[in-house]
Order: sequence, then structure tokens, then C-alpha cells
Amino acid sequence: MSELTGNRIRTTAAKLGLPHLAETINEFNRRADEGKLGYLDFLDLVLSEELAVRDDRRFCQGLRLSRLPHHKTLDEYDFSFQPDLDPRKVKDLATLSFVEAKANAALLGPPGVGKTHIAIALAVAACRAGYSIYFTSLDDMVRNLKAAEAAGRLTSKLGSYLRPSVLVVDEVGYQPLERAEANLVFQVISKRYEKGSIILTSNKTFSEWGQVFGDEVLATAILDRLLHHCEVVPINGASYRLKNRLQAIERETDVA
Repeated sequence: MSELTGNRIRTTAAKLGLPHLAETINEFNRRADEGKLGYLDFLDLVLSEELAVRDDRRFCQGLRLSRLPHHKTLDEYDFSFQPDLDPRKVKDLATLSFVEAKANAALLGPPGVGKTHIAIALAVAACRAGYSIYFTSLDDMVRNLKAAEAAGRLTSKLGSYLRPSVLVVDEVGYQPLERAEANLVFQVISKRYEKGSIILTSNKTFSEWGQVFGDEVLATAILDRLLHHCEVVPINGASYRLKNRLQAIERETDVA
């Protein structure tokens, strides 16, 4: 390939919005020569790599916009530490069939058992698959919605929680809500019903949600919409954080 031809391809690729091709045309040409690729095989190589680069760029952008506190995966989750948790149930969720069906997933259990880890891992998998995701704790969501309502911007702020394909709501039940606050949560749940997925974590059983939301009727209305299409995963094991802390104390004791 002549330098003139290479420059012309780079210019055309840039105009077509194919930056990877523009940057790596010489490398593609070398691989085509070494592999004695035909025209169609060469075209397939170029387009496949351009698509992979574009998907990776979209994935990274999606993670940046997601507000996820970290980007853990299921491979990093120690299922052996939670013997009562069936890994198959979590891995079934990782197929994202519930996201495709616009259904929900609820991870219930005491603090420290890895509920948030699994929720984030599912969100990362959804982002990789091309779904938009957004992470919030329940307290942050309520605080933001209250501030928006006071400023007359509630409809606009609700959109932040309604637009994503997957909304992760963490730490449901850690702080009780007033009825007006619970009503804001109800608006999010009801407007997302059968239109987008919710992944939530909670340290409370569903029978305790009346106390969490300060109103049994409102809690029932929330649960009615949330659980109609929902996979519930109880995790009733020991705390990872406590395990790590005890191990650290043991190491410190051994050193002493």
C-alpha cells in the first residue's frame, strides 16, 4: 500500500467516524499481507475491530455516567463464603433475561454479605451488554428528589431515575422514611413498572417495609409493583467486612 493510498484511507475513515481504522491502517495492511487475506476477510477484520473498539468506548462512557461506586464483577465474588447462596440463581440473573423483560431483582440480607457487590456486578454486565445503568442509594435518591421538588424541578429530576434501562437502588431500609419521602419512592417505582428494571438491595425483609416507608398501605403499593416481575435472592450468611476485619486483627495479634 502506497503512502498516498494510506493517507487517503485515513482521511476517508476519519470523515466516516472510524477513528480506529484511521489510526491503525498500516497495522491492518501488515496483518492482511501476513495472513494473505482476501478482500472480504480483510473487510470483516476491519469492521469487526472497529465495532469492538466502539463497543468498548460506549461501555466505558456508560460506566462513567452510571455513578457506580466501583466496578466489581461476579468473578470477584466469593460464593464459597456464602454456602446458603445458590450461585446458579445469581448467574441466571447475569444472563440479563430479567433486564430484557423489564423485570426486577431484589437482593435481601444483613449488612456485609455482598448484596451491593452482586448488584453492581449485574449492572456492569448490563452496561457491557449495551443497557444504560444508574446507581443510587435510596437515601440519596430521596434527598435529590426532595430538593428538586422544593425547587419546582421534580419532573426533570424524576427523569434521572426513569431513563436508564437499569436502576440500582442500594441500601433500602437503612433509614426509615417519612410518608412524603416514601411517596417520592412510589413515583419512581410505579413509573418504572414494566418499563425498566430495578436492582435493589435491602437489609429488611419485605414484611418490614411498612416500617421503612412509614405507611403500610404505601409500602404494599410499592411492593405490589416491584414484586410483580421480580427475582428475589436472599443472602443470609456471614459478613465479608467482619471476616476481613477479624483476619486483620489476627494478623496484628500474630505480629504483636
